Amino acid sequence: MKISAKPTRRQFIRTASTSAAAISLPWIIPADVLGKGASAAPSDRITLGVIGMGPRCTYVLPQMLGHADVQCVAVTDVQASRREAAKAFVDKQYGNSDCTMYRDFRELLERKDIDAVLIATGDRWHAAASILAAKAGKDVYSEKPCGLTIGNCRDLAETIRETGRVFQAGTQRRSVANFQQAVELAHSGRLGAIHTLHATVYTPEIKTEWLPGEPTPDPNVVDWNLWLGPAPWRPFNKKYVEGEWRAHWDFESGARLLDWGAHTVDLCQWANNADDTVPLTYEPGEEAITAQYANGVNLVIHFLKTPFEKRPGWVQELGTCPVRFEGDEGTVEVGDSGGMEVHPASLKQNLPRNESGLDVKEHSRNFFDCVKSRKPTAANAEIMRHSHIACHAAALSWILGRRLEMDPEQETFVNDDEANGLRTRPERDWTL
Repeated sequence: MKISAKPTRRQFIRTASTSAAAISLPWIIPADVLGKGASAAPSDRITLGVIGMGPRCTYVLPQMLGHADVQCVAVTDVQASRREAAKAFVDKQYGNSDCTMYRDFRELLERKDIDAVLIATGDRWHAAASILAAKAGKDVYSEKPCGLTIGNCRDLAETIRETGRVFQAGTQRRSVANFQQAVELAHSGRLGAIHTLHATVYTPEIKTEWLPGEPTPDPNVVDWNLWLGPAPWRPFNKKYVEGEWRAHWDFESGARLLDWGAHTVDLCQWANNADDTVPLTYEPGEEAITAQYANGVNLVIHFLKTPFEKRPGWVQELGTCPVRFEGDEGTVEVGDSGGMEVHPASLKQNLPRNESGLDVKEHSRNFFDCVKSRKPTAANAEIMRHSHIACHAAALSWILGRRLEMDPEQETFVNDDEANGLRTRPERDWTL
């Protein structure tokens, strides 16, 4: 499907936006990480385009290029410094100058020789770029949060279903052994009946003020209109494109709750066998939001002021993004540093310490395998839809300061027009 240079507003279904900050990419990568010296036959090779060369991409892309059957052929970013550095990096890995760079990602999507895209912009662009990519016939690996609103997540999942594309949310802990083992322990019945799931998130925060206006750069240096995308217009300030867009209401999803919640609530959903639903109720408190599923299981979303804040009852050495699953016969806690804390001690049998939850190589391998097989990925669009909507509903309960009840089938709030009005946001027509 060809994407026109001037598509209509209707074609750009509800959206979330943009590239994060001007950065230096870590271009010195060991050859074995990048799979040098091994390559797949052209008929078995997946061609990759990259949309958004932000901080997250500097970690994910080298991991993806470690797969011998993946070849990056194009990069795009609204900032000249980023796209030039990205092209130089990719060309260096292949020993040629074949990688093409674009300012406007729609030009990349018009290419028929690209099979899949990595979308690693800032939050604002994740849903819109994913939707356009799927409509252009590309399979999509999107960094999280995958949608700025409940409406974004619904639209994205529906587009993936309608187009039949393969989709992977960048919630890579689904593909990391220690998290997988913790979920399996919950599913196995060895913890007894699960009654409480614990997730961790940053303390919610919203910024509504604008930074002081500065002269808008030449679009060839920073395309400010394209950086903003469907987000409301505001004056340019270089701090935004350097990464200080976070927590600004127009640019971030869920009052920052999805920064970690897209991972930790997602893992709790999985542990509860709730990938096809969301909690029914959401109650905000001073230090946590408590939700409850139809099966009676409670989800407690704890606020952390810093990634390593010490909280009673948590094992700090297990690292960032910790989750805990509690049953009536035992508990398991797991985090990014690897391994698990299990009680009672008898449950520790045959539970080895495992690698960090920060690695994305296995998660991207799962994506590329599914691109070939056309099977659902570990974090497919429906899994993303429900875990993200649960996070957004929790965030809205905190924003509104009251208990919310959700109809999980309709994905609407019961008898609350104000909350339902926040399921979507107005969009700016950036295509002019």
